[in-house]
Amino acid sequence: MRVLHVMECTIGGTRRHLVDAAAGQRLIGIDVAIAVSTLRDPDFERDLARLEGLGVRVHRVPMVRSLSPRADARDLSALRGVLRREDPDVVHTHSSKGGALGRLASVLEDRGARVHTPHTFAFLFGAMFSGPKRALFRAIEQGLCGHTARVIAVSPSEGRTIGESGVVERSRIRVVPNGIDPTIWLAAEPAARSELADDPRAPIALVVGLLNAAKGQDLLLEALAEPGLERLRVAFAGSGEEEARLRALARARRVDDRVRFLGFRHDVPRLLSAADLLVLPSRWEGMPYAVLEAMAAAKPVVATPVDGARDLVESGVTGELASDISASALARALRTQLARVPDESRAQGAEARTRVLARHTAAAMVDGLAAVYREA
Repeated sequence: MRVLHVMECTIGGTRRHLVDAAAGQRLIGIDVAIAVSTLRDPDFERDLARLEGLGVRVHRVPMVRSLSPRADARDLSALRGVLRREDPDVVHTHSSKGGALGRLASVLEDRGARVHTPHTFAFLFGAMFSGPKRALFRAIEQGLCGHTARVIAVSPSEGRTIGESGVVERSRIRVVPNGIDPTIWLAAEPAARSELADDPRAPIALVVGLLNAAKGQDLLLEALAEPGLERLRVAFAGSGEEEARLRALARARRVDDRVRFLGFRHDVPRLLSAADLLVLPSRWEGMPYAVLEAMAAAKPVVATPVDGARDLVESGVTGELASDISASALARALRTQLARVPDESRAQGAEARTRVLARHTAAAMVDGLAAVYREA
């Protein structure tokens, strides 16, 4: 089977998903090519070199995030050329821009069964895009889904969200949960706690991810200012366009002495190993890799009830799930988690690890994708 992946959003969890999927598919004998943009993160070239070493053919197409008729027309033409050269059995597109351009190119060239993974629909991002833009994104997605054999959700809860959106027939939706290779999380040597916080004896929460509105770091800073969380320290591992605003918010809420911004890190396993818990304050997710990684590291998780987190975080069992997506609900969940004795938290971490090893490995994800390809 010949598979072509198309993705513009090669950052964060979507980047991780693509790399793990392409590498795993090569290992089970699938012929894999990818058409990707490298504009958002030059560090992505390291991943591409590894994939090329595994026999993945890489086509660099400089797709851009924003709507740009001239650039989009250029990139559509380039993708049509890639399709003619690769002649794939399956065209697997990812996220908004890659999903639109890749599927349109496949339709125009009449090549490949089309499979799409939205990694959450952009038209649901009310805090990031205007009403007219979201209406446009929805119309584009609805039109393309009519030409898409299967739409893949990366968690059961995201599958329900996709079905409720009305842009695709429920019969075409399949769920293939994200998975990870747990090896590095099982064996990580912890960092010094002083790297994460000014008081190593205080409870330390780690937040991993891009600093942007979708990830909700502002909700956590607001929560941190509420009563009962005065001892909690928070370390943010990640970079992004929201960093200056988040630093200003921390100062305005007078919690900046309890917060550290660590920037982009390659050593998240050792940071997680040193922390007491992971916090996921997101507004939107599909299946957050940060939660899977924390579970593999045997850490309890406090999360907002976004897609994916609702499937992974069970209050009192693997951490604490907030009642809604708000600073006050997040603060209540944090107070509940911090009130637990150390033995309870350790038991939650152990249960979390057991669940991720049983249900969320990269190998299981790769097998699930292959099954959808065969069906399509």
